[in-house]
Amino acid sequence: MIGTRRSFLQASGSVAAALAVGRAQISHAQPPVISPQAPKSIQTPVLTIGYEEAGDSQSFPILLLHGFPDDVRAWDGVVPPLVKAGYRVLVPYLRGFGATRFRDPAAPRTGEQAAIGQDLIDFADALHIQRFAVAGFDWGARAGQVAAALHPDRVRAACFSGGYTIQNTVAPSRPGSPQSERLFWYQWYFNLERGREGLAANRRGLCRLFWETWSPEWHFTDETFNRTAPSFDNPDFVDVVIHSYRHRTGTVPGEGRFKEAEQLLAQRPKIQAPTILLHGDADALARGAVAESPAERALFPSLKAGRIVAGAGHFLPREKPEAVSSALLELLASAP
Repeated sequence: MIGTRRSFLQASGSVAAALAVGRAQISHAQPPVISPQAPKSIQTPVLTIGYEEAGDSQSFPILLLHGFPDDVRAWDGVVPPLVKAGYRVLVPYLRGFGATRFRDPAAPRTGEQAAIGQDLIDFADALHIQRFAVAGFDWGARAGQVAAALHPDRVRAACFSGGYTIQNTVAPSRPGSPQSERLFWYQWYFNLERGREGLAANRRGLCRLFWETWSPEWHFTDETFNRTAPSFDNPDFVDVVIHSYRHRTGTVPGEGRFKEAEQLLAQRPKIQAPTILLHGDADALARGAVAESPAERALFPSLKAGRIVAGAGHFLPREKPEAVSSALLELLASAP
């Protein structure tokens, strides 16, 4: 979700002026808008997953997973360097977003972590992809970590924005500090029926508020937001989002088929894949994050690096795409 203080056309209007302001200001300019790839879809046991694909279909695959509230446009700045390096890149819409739909009208519209992790494995299976690299942030990071933890043979390398995000949904959640409870107000809001009604009535307004407050140094344009906002009009968006935030606090049950998986995830399984963790120093939801903590290194035995990305907030792939693409290329150059 890379934003600008001026439009791309304004920024490119005078090359000489752009060179004069120096590298620091140029980093705030919006990259050229990338024309979306022709949308595709694939059926899994539960979903028809909409996705975009770029690169040679015979090359090693990299799966890029967006978070909440976002969509495949989050990766527009990350995809080109990966394709240029010779990789196949696939960017799916998560359940409840964009072009992805439930196949069965009666299927439960759940958003629990085990479900979105299984969606990733089902997506790879449907495309006959046995092994892949994965990058994700927010919900996408959690989905990638769940898949890597429960299916370690499938993930060759991983790059996640944020730390270890697998949740314990089995034990009752305990209150955090007053500062933390205040920061995550939206989760408690979504646990109220008023929150469901508010999300249904104001989905674009709420999502824009999250963009603005979670990445306070990111100055995105209306055009940038409006290219993604239609993904929040998905008919399952509200149900999936509400279930996700209620399930993680134990106020609603998950699907019975994921009971065993959630019990395993509650034990904080290690992620064995070679990993680079990226932390935005302006992420309002993760203030004070450190590059590498002993706890995270214990949970990522093959952690290659933990990095603080200056000037990046919660939507790091949009704000600093080069940090993500370079991390993936670094990992894949050495990962077996």
